[in-house]
Amino acid sequence: MDQNKIKDFLESFRDKLFRTIVIIDFSNVDKWQESLGWKMGINELAHLIRYFSKGNKDLRRFYYGSDYGQKDSSNTLLSWSETVLTKAEFNHLNIVTKRVKYIHSDRLDGFQKKCDLDVEMTVDLIRLREEYDNIILFSGDGDLFYVLKYLREEFKKSSYVFSARNHIGKELMDGVKEGILEKIVYIDDFKYRLDADRFKYR
Repeated sequence: MDQNKIKDFLESFRDKLFRTIVIIDFSNVDKWQESLGWKMGINELAHLIRYFSKGNKDLRRFYYGSDYGQKDSSNTLLSWSETVLTKAEFNHLNIVTKRVKYIHSDRLDGFQKKCDLDVEMTVDLIRLREEYDNIILFSGDGDLFYVLKYLREEFKKSSYVFSARNHIGKELMDGVKEGILEKIVYIDDFKYRLDADRFKYR
């Protein structure tokens, strides 16, 4: 998507700002940076979201695991996890979180982390359905297609998916072809916007 098309896309939400829910699966978003080769800050991401949603804070939702480390008894967030959640709160995002689990595995460090918030996203999308007409989903997770399909067929909700190239589930790609999703938008194309905001809002 070139810059003119991006401008048109953003402007198309001018009349939808108060009837759009934004769902940010930040653990998924965070993985995009490995292939993007550049960092997408929460401050810049939050500024981008303002083009899609205003008003009701409950419609700007940030899903991310709270990491307290390997000890189940710990009540102290790891510093990097605390920073992520603090930035999300500072940017007036509605945080949905639960504790990260450390599961023993055969990896060199002896464990793997798990904190799946797909169920929370699904429940919230259905629970809040009377408050929005449009969905902006920041996630390439194909598992979320099921709820987007349900909301389209039963309640005529329009869904737009943000992802990075090579991080998008086949179910979501097929969903566009089937007319279930309106559009897949690649964050790769928005680097110039995020960079501009990175310096503007320091």
